[in-house]
Amino acid sequence: MTGWFSFLHGEATAGDVLALARVEQVLRDAGSAYDVVWSSGFRADGTHFADVDPAAYSRLVFVCGPVHGPQVEELHRRFAHCVRIAVGVSVVDPDSPAVTGFHRVLARDAAGSGPGLDLAARAPALPPVPVVGVVLTHGQHEYGGRRRHEEVAAVLTRWLAGRDCARLELETRLDAHDWRLCGTPAQLEAVLSRLDLVVTDRLHGLVLALRAGVPVLAADPVEGGAKVTAQARACGWPALVPAEHLTEASAEAPAEAPAEKLLERWWDWCLTDGREEAARIGAGFRAAHSVPDAVPDAADGLVAALRAASAAGAGR
Repeated sequence: MTGWFSFLHGEATAGDVLALARVEQVLRDAGSAYDVVWSSGFRADGTHFADVDPAAYSRLVFVCGPVHGPQVEELHRRFAHCVRIAVGVSVVDPDSPAVTGFHRVLARDAAGSGPGLDLAARAPALPPVPVVGVVLTHGQHEYGGRRRHEEVAAVLTRWLAGRDCARLELETRLDAHDWRLCGTPAQLEAVLSRLDLVVTDRLHGLVLALRAGVPVLAADPVEGGAKVTAQARACGWPALVPAEHLTEASAEAPAEAPAEKLLERWWDWCLTDGREEAARIGAGFRAAHSVPDAVPDAADGLVAALRAASAAGAGR
């Protein structure tokens, strides 16, 4: 079985891969053996065209996507002895060699015929994965030689790339004109509140996630600890990784790095016991204005400071 997910210069979309899963389901139910060819750029450990002997096959199935172009035409030449079928595809030009080379085309949409349901719609149910917001900064130059932002971000993103999760890159910066960014704090909070976890090296990534009741895996990007560490302590939040633990592992293999094990431990905690703890902290933030013994912040002392400063000024 092939598709655009098989070509080195094609692309593997979620829809195409789900369409493949639907066809695999049908073939398994029918007791038919098959192999799937993957692009080496998408799945390095899969079966690639370079590994395939066309003579070993009697049938070729092309799954999903538009049927056009030299890559598809090459399939007809290379597998000329096979029965070739396209399933769930779009036919743009019915007279092109890419289309006419198939013995049968089970189209998703084509001129002169009604559209059929896309194969991805009836693909097998998928296992749930956590949705993770990623909030990173590459700034904060005020920390000078203690800055480890690039190294920390590199370790975090490399590690996240290997996690089975849906990653959503977020930015705390607001912009009323850039549609890609939130324009108000309420918009950002609406996104954060729908996440399962936030991974961040920013102070406000930590605070705003906890405010929304969402657990946070926080990293302090400043050697020796700075405001992220201080804020985690102020919030009573334990899932914090110091910069030193990440930068020391930056040149090591992920499976062997101590930082990976530490990140893994806090990841598991955040998605289990950390959920309840984050919800408790967030509820405490929201109720703080009506709780007499709430943890204070700097604003609690502002009125007294203003009065003291005014009295001191009047006494001069």
